[in-house]
Amino acid sequence: MSAYRAILAKDLRTELRTLESVPAMALFATTTFVLFRFGLDRERLEGDLAAGVLLATILFAAILAVNRVFVAEREQGGFDVVRLAPVDGTALYAAKVSVLVIYLLAFELIAVPVFAFLFLDDAGGLLPLVGVLVLTDLGLAALGALVSSIAVNSRARDLIAPLLLLPLLVPVMIGAAGAADGLLAAGGPSYDGFGKWMAVLALYDVVFCLVGYAVYDFVLED
Repeated sequence: MSAYRAILAKDLRTELRTLESVPAMALFATTTFVLFRFGLDRERLEGDLAAGVLLATILFAAILAVNRVFVAEREQGGFDVVRLAPVDGTALYAAKVSVLVIYLLAFELIAVPVFAFLFLDDAGGLLPLVGVLVLTDLGLAALGALVSSIAVNSRARDLIAPLLLLPLLVPVMIGAAGAADGLLAAGGPSYDGFGKWMAVLALYDVVFCLVGYAVYDFVLED
């Protein structure tokens, strides 16, 4: 746990000093929402279209953070330090998952109100949407940390990470879209099928976290 806390604190301090990931994600999301507003020529969205716009934007913004989450380890020899230190290598994985979740939550504190301002008439579904986004963020982070650690040592890491990550995240995005669809419906939130989709999201999160934990030592050694 001490190694986990040290890595987590180091990454959060670095982000607070440099402000490289979260502001870039927020700027990307805001620009994307404006493009959707004028590209779709619609002032209001609801249901599956609203869920699709929001979640697609979050997904592609998350890739910005995923691509950078292991940059310090690659450039400063952090991988070698973890391998040589008498600590469990999965502490690095757990810390990076936590960092990505924190980045995504901080980013969504900006992005979701902007989305609501631009597209929603009824904000009643935003509170339960928090639960959907937390589970979505955990799935994104669990897979993102694993894929990023594989791609970071490649010269084409900015290309490889999205190509590996996007197909693997299809189940997470399907579950998130299914849960968010009713919450963003016209006329107020609907909870039909909400529990089922939340259970699907939670199941995928558990599976992806366990897979990442099980294979990360082998990924770190390679």
